[in-house]
Amino acid sequence: MIKEYIEQNKDRFLNELFDLLRIPSISADKDFLADVNKAAEFIKTKMIEAGADHVEVCATAGNPIVYGEKIINKSLPTVLVYGHYDVQPAVPLELWDSPPFEPTIRKTKIHPNGAIFARGSCDDKGQMYMHLKAFEMMMKTNTLPCNIKFMIEGEEEVGSTNLGIFCINNKERLKADVVLISDTSMIANDTPSIDTGLRGLSYVEVEVTGPNRDLHSGVYGGAVANPINVLAKMIASMHDENNHITIPGFYDKVIELSAQERSDLNLAPFDIEAYKKDLEISDVWGEKGFTVYEKTGVRPTLDCNGIWGGYIGEGAKTVLPSKAFAKISMRLVPNQVSDEITDLFKKHFENSAPAGIKVVVKPHHGGEPVVTPTDSIAYKSAAKAMETTFGKKPIPTRGGGSIPIVALFEKELGLKSVLMGFGLDSDALHSPNEHYGIENYYKGIETIPYFFKYFAEMSK
Repeated sequence: MIKEYIEQNKDRFLNELFDLLRIPSISADKDFLADVNKAAEFIKTKMIEAGADHVEVCATAGNPIVYGEKIINKSLPTVLVYGHYDVQPAVPLELWDSPPFEPTIRKTKIHPNGAIFARGSCDDKGQMYMHLKAFEMMMKTNTLPCNIKFMIEGEEEVGSTNLGIFCINNKERLKADVVLISDTSMIANDTPSIDTGLRGLSYVEVEVTGPNRDLHSGVYGGAVANPINVLAKMIASMHDENNHITIPGFYDKVIELSAQERSDLNLAPFDIEAYKKDLEISDVWGEKGFTVYEKTGVRPTLDCNGIWGGYIGEGAKTVLPSKAFAKISMRLVPNQVSDEITDLFKKHFENSAPAGIKVVVKPHHGGEPVVTPTDSIAYKSAAKAMETTFGKKPIPTRGGGSIPIVALFEKELGLKSVLMGFGLDSDALHSPNEHYGIENYYKGIETIPYFFKYFAEMSK
């Protein structure tokens, strides 16, 4: 019944997603606020059409949250589906092979049946929208086996600042048994996996100031500190020769995995040569003594995400700039606390500035690392659902990204989450030419109803 319904409606499912992807709902840029609101209204309309009740675009101090529900029997278990409709900025536009908000289907080696190229196609509009279509399918075929609630927000890409407030103020409305999220990746299209942990995040912006104005680099160069040179040295000093982070106290709370845990983590199939080829790099990087899976899943990191200052226009301008800036993110692992790490970074960075340089560290947002259980009914339901549609058991993995609200849901709502994602790490999330396999999109719609079926059965 599931496959038949998808086959009958697959073109509409795809066209609706395309309509959503055409809305540039960029939460980081206030110039796109109208589009953010337009995307929220789109989700509201489609949620109502699918059969949800009490659908509402809930205002917050920032971007709105779309809520809806279908309570078929209060004695049955309830699944709270979370997703987000906001997207990352699309710049630099010139690196896209097709316009980021004009969805285009192209075949790739990994997606031979075609992938949808558009900002938000995988993160998270495509994955979030699977849940609305799976819900529609269950409603139209009268096969919804338990209660469902939707909470789709518009600030995930900027830290979900107002979602926590919404959860605190709506605890009764958000009562459920588990949170189901599709905002993560699988190992490969023929190797399903479920993330059982996510790293936390500390995100800061730094400003380095030297002289009170831009200076002639010939007249003043060599006598006055250049903020760009200084900033580059300060950032470089944050790692030692083994790529170990040098901030005092940074690793104090990091839980070291046992030899058995490390061995289990590395059982997942991994082709390092294919990995390097896909990224067009000659070798991998990172903290010495750890595998790629460990570096990207269970070890903390510090990376410069953007750096600027001085003259970057056409031609030459021999200027010694007054200021230089950088955005820096730190991915955190269990037991590390984002506020504590931010404070450690701030003190270290300020203290490492040479004489004649002023430093300002501006914290942006953060989130806590989380580990989800693999012995719960919800995880077993997700694993059985993926085994049903993929034909093989999913592998439990640790995700390298951050979804700060997973820890928030546990803290404020007392709910564990299941991270049942259908994207791939190679889908260029946050990058130019982001894409999502068409078959992944349909596979998600096919798999989600089985999660509800097995969750209802196992909860009896």
